[in-house]
Amino acid sequence: MSRTLLRTTLLCLGILCASPSLARVEVESGVQQPLGRVLVAKVSEDIAPGDYEALLKGLRAHPGKFARKILLLDSIGGSTVEAMRMGRLLRETGFDVLIPSNAVCQGSCVYLLAAGRKRNVRGHVAIHRPHYPAGESAQARLAGMPHDTAGYLREMGVAPDLASDMQAIAPQRMKLLGPQELARYRLY
Repeated sequence: MSRTLLRTTLLCLGILCASPSLARVEVESGVQQPLGRVLVAKVSEDIAPGDYEALLKGLRAHPGKFARKILLLDSIGGSTVEAMRMGRLLRETGFDVLIPSNAVCQGSCVYLLAAGRKRNVRGHVAIHRPHYPAGESAQARLAGMPHDTAGYLREMGVAPDLASDMQAIAPQRMKLLGPQELARYRLY
């Protein structure tokens, strides 16, 4: 193997191994004919503290008017609090949401889906109860859930019974939602 090929291979391997530090939130603008200027945000991987700031920074980096704003989702969930903060920002700034056919939106990602003015689900949506760091007792749940998920979903125009249905599914399990359930929850 030549030295150049070895260096290139090692560099690519280093970049791949460093992928957890890559941004999970990306924002880009462009022109799409015949619409005109569009703003596209993408949220992938785990939703974690700091993602709200990354989204806000990306939106501020692309000021101006856009014919359409689209959020692409492919996320396995993560921080419920961060997802709800991001969702409110996305709703306030007028984003539609798309889950592409090869993507998944599960766990707290559902709060981002709910934030879309319009929602287009081509991929898979799955729900479960959040993990509570203090344990699964009723007291631990109350201590670990300082936010009103049903109120958030109502605010986003989604059926608030989604919150109680999520609570009924253990964190280590997942319920895949079909088209009828998505429609019943008003997620599309």
